[in-house]
Amino acid sequence: MKKYLTEWRTHWDALAPREQTLAIAAAAVIALALLWWVLLAPALQTLRNSAAHHAELDAQLQHMQALQAEALQLKDAPRDRGGDALRALRDSAAQQLGAAAQLAVAGDRVTVTLKAVPAGSLAQWLTHARSAAHAMPIEAKLARSGNQSPARWDGTLVLALPRQE
Repeated sequence: MKKYLTEWRTHWDALAPREQTLAIAAAAVIALALLWWVLLAPALQTLRNSAAHHAELDAQLQHMQALQAEALQLKDAPRDRGGDALRALRDSAAQQLGAAAQLAVAGDRVTVTLKAVPAGSLAQWLTHARSAAHAMPIEAKLARSGNQSPARWDGTLVLALPRQE
């Protein structure tokens, strides 16, 4: 190692002062570029993106708080008896899904068979089933029915009714 250092020092001393200055300037430019590339550029990029990232996190927080409020509302809502829940489920299915849905009851489970149900109607019905009848979806086997727009669904849903008190 000492040999290489001695050779380098000899070569350096042999360079003209102008060449030494240029070599030092080139090394300084390389050091500054490396400093920029490794330390400053990533920090500045993070700073530029922070406002958008902050807005995204705020939106996620608001969504989570809305879900929490809904969960607390459902938790504090009075429990329906099983018969009332089934009646509410049947009424809402008849009203929102019509003949496209058939309900089969087995104990505290309801199997709903769907035939070409519009996606929007299904989403509204599931929301209503969860809030009004306190029915919890436990299994879903759905397939898109054709290439229609808006989407329509075929398949089965299994919902659990609240326990009878």
